[in-house]
Amino acid sequence: MLFFIIFFALFILFVINSMTDALCIKREIPSEKHPKLFRTINILMTILLTSTYVKILFT
Repeated sequence: MLFFIIFFALFILFVINSMTDALCIKREIPSEKHPKLFRTINILMTILLTSTYVKILFT
């Protein structure tokens, strides 16, 4: 089950990064702000996925 959860988390992060890239292109966000935007979204998604894993693990 751990393998499935890790695979699912990586898949979710890949999809979110793809959508973030599409957002940056569509909204014409300057390229200087891309790294900060990606870092923020990736950190928030990692926190969300980790907290979900802990909730599933201990319920």
